[in-house]
Amino acid sequence: MLPETTAFLLLDVAGVACALARTSVSEVLPLPNLHAPPAGGGPLEGFLNLGGNPIPVVDLARLLGLRAGGTESEATSAYRHIVLDAQGSTGFLVDRVEDLISIEASAIRAVSPERTLNGCVISEIAHDDGLIHVLGLSHLLTSEERLRLAALADAAAERLAALSAA
Repeated sequence: MLPETTAFLLLDVAGVACALARTSVSEVLPLPNLHAPPAGGGPLEGFLNLGGNPIPVVDLARLLGLRAGGTESEATSAYRHIVLDAQGSTGFLVDRVEDLISIEASAIRAVSPERTLNGCVISEIAHDDGLIHVLGLSHLLTSEERLRLAALADAAAERLAALSAA
């Protein structure tokens, strides 16, 4: 399904140009210090404390298999961003949010969901003599991954609540 908008955020994800429909993102944040639980693992980078709510932050490059854990350099980590989904419930760590662009509908081409894992690439944009994959944030994580992140976020919220009471 094509995005409803022609406004896209251009992202650098481990050197790969990707895009997100602007309507799928609530905020773009500079990378703060994240709380990384010892039981996290995988693509979970840690938790962002956003107004007292622990928000799981997933490293998009590791999730997509573009980079092994912990291989980004200090120089590039200074420019990393967290992109919050439209609900503000999950953050995705990217190497950089590069631009917000408007694309004409004729430059957007649908991608069959069967061509990508969980249908995570929803369309492609012809831009600057190349194709950019448009990621569907709602398709990046499987149902099982969402359940596990929610359980970890609940545990982190309980720990935060216990600290507030002390």
